[in-house]
Amino acid sequence: MYKLVRKFLFLFDAEEIHELSTKLIKLFNFIPFSSFLLRKCYLISDKSLERELFGIKFKNPIGLAAGFDKNATLFNDFRNFGFGFIEIGTVTPLPQDGNPKKRIFRLSKDEALINRLGFNNSGVEKIKKNLNRKKNVIIGANIGRNSFTSNEEAHFDYIKCYNELYPYVDYFAINISSPNTKGLRDLHNKDLLEPLIKKITSLNYSKGNPKPILLKISPDVGFSQLDQIIELVIEYRIHGIIATNTSISREGLLSKNKSETGGLSGKPINKRSNEIISYISKKSNKAFPIIGAGGILSAEDAVQKVKSGADLVQLYTGFIYNGPKLIRSINKALIEYYKST
Repeated sequence: MYKLVRKFLFLFDAEEIHELSTKLIKLFNFIPFSSFLLRKCYLISDKSLERELFGIKFKNPIGLAAGFDKNATLFNDFRNFGFGFIEIGTVTPLPQDGNPKKRIFRLSKDEALINRLGFNNSGVEKIKKNLNRKKNVIIGANIGRNSFTSNEEAHFDYIKCYNELYPYVDYFAINISSPNTKGLRDLHNKDLLEPLIKKITSLNYSKGNPKPILLKISPDVGFSQLDQIIELVIEYRIHGIIATNTSISREGLLSKNKSETGGLSGKPINKRSNEIISYISKKSNKAFPIIGAGGILSAEDAVQKVKSGADLVQLYTGFIYNGPKLIRSINKALIEYYKST
């Protein structure tokens, strides 16, 4: 059914369809009993799916990755599709429009997307008001710097978002890995990364109830640089890593849009994401949790992420290509995997 709908949707501009689809989902959830029906179709509850990490109990290990619900307007609606947690954002201190349109491209032959959105969002003040509607769903806040903020002053932006969103979210993801904000990925370098996470973690641990903080990294980072990141995560007690964000690699792509600039997501980055997850898991001796993201388009992909060392997984492009049924199929596959191990 969804594949038929997808054929129609894919005839139109990707960003316009995204906006239309989210509005329709919101409208549908206003219909009496619609939430109940969606949960009946897609939600799976099973004790074997539950995971407790960094003080948070997840009903299942499948999350919606950042970028889908940028402004925290849909988290109550998306929980009905069976997600165990929702990551909003990326949130910046001040509102910004992002990069010029057209800025999302489907690569159907590759089961992928390229986006160069550029942290378009409503800004932290408006987003925190939207989070006042929080219901029974775990929410992470993916936070970043405004495009005009230098990396040397980036900590001011991250700390602003942290302070404003602290009362409303369950964890934070420090986004240093989007290729669509100029120079942002330079924050992977130790001389820039260490002072940033030192300031954020110092503030976090000064609170009576510190929130889990995770670092979202690029799939294009080298293993020597990963070694430095792992050391910093352990030294400053970062709670975990999200591996990985989108890639600037275009290796092996077949689709006509393959030359567009921006971050590549979907099937082509699955293998690299798994390599990084496995490396982090082994190198750190499982010293901290890992959220696996990048290229999950099937239940088997999600299970492989877990086998590689991920404790939780996140979807974005796979959700667009395969719809909410994917969440249910992943949960069913993970039940079988967890019970067999």
